[in-house]
Amino acid sequence: MSEIIAALVATVREASAKQCDIGAVTACADGGWNAELWTALEQIGVTMLSVPEEHGGAGGDVAAAVAVLEVLGEYSAGVPLAETALLAGWLIAGCGATVPSGPMTAAVASPELRTRQEDTGLSVRGTVARVPWARYAHHVAVLDNGRVILLGRSDFLLEQGTNLAGEPRDDLAINAIVPASRVHEPSADSAISVQAFYGRAALARAALMAGAARRALELAVAYAGEREQFGRPIAKFQAVQQHLAAMAGEVLLSKMAVEAAALALDTQGDADVAVAAAKLVAGQMAGVVASLAHQIHGAIGFTEEHPLRHSTTRLWAWRDESGNEDEWSGVLGQRVVSEGTGGLWSLLTGAR
Repeated sequence: MSEIIAALVATVREASAKQCDIGAVTACADGGWNAELWTALEQIGVTMLSVPEEHGGAGGDVAAAVAVLEVLGEYSAGVPLAETALLAGWLIAGCGATVPSGPMTAAVASPELRTRQEDTGLSVRGTVARVPWARYAHHVAVLDNGRVILLGRSDFLLEQGTNLAGEPRDDLAINAIVPASRVHEPSADSAISVQAFYGRAALARAALMAGAARRALELAVAYAGEREQFGRPIAKFQAVQQHLAAMAGEVLLSKMAVEAAALALDTQGDADVAVAAAKLVAGQMAGVVASLAHQIHGAIGFTEEHPLRHSTTRLWAWRDESGNEDEWSGVLGQRVVSEGTGGLWSLLTGAR
């Protein structure tokens, strides 16, 4: 991690610690919108990380955004930074347009979405399901047949929903005439595609999972050192020590996979393989860390008041979002088959 990213992470951590009491049921930990934290992140300048400055962003790269997302995942932060910076901002900037301010979210158009060109703009009709944080977003960027449609709050009706952790996942019923100024075509050199969108979404979830897992490990270590059984802390028992060691290994592996995927995106490396591996590793890690953390805590970790559940419910929810282990294993398997026997070694080692 560079000194610049380290300083940025430290600043975001300080703001998160101030605005998110992860030891209690708060706005950050109950899946709700945390306006105070979002304002703090805007003041720091990270809500537009990885969006070029010439398009209204803060500059930076994917590695910086991923490092910030790990912190927000650790604090169960109720803000759509992943959707704003890595997805909506990327889509809009990739079309050469100026990115609007405020929280945003993004989605790929469903097959039910219908568009037709009218004299006054683009007619957009249909539904898009389970859009993260839509109820709090000022704009929704929809990727539809290669173009990006920027919806305002008055362009759709919203049916609220949540994921397992209680985070907003809302269904949109769209019935609007979107003016040409909010319908963008990607630049000639843009990397915008449905595949790239899902890859960035998966990397964002994997980064958040790495942070949530780190918090679960910290809670497990602290509890094992405090909880006594048979006259000594349970951390003294070999079985508990093995659980903690297994968790630590999974947390570190997930962090390394996420950072490698971010580097691949920033350097135009083999990002498809790296992102698939990161989300796959994070998904497998989620099962191990959540299970062992709750074994160490016992029944108390499942209670509404205990902070552990804020991390583990997010691990379970994010594990299935943006592709689960089966889906990303399939992506990796198809890539291996396409490389053939002659290309397998270079694919595994990255030596092209």
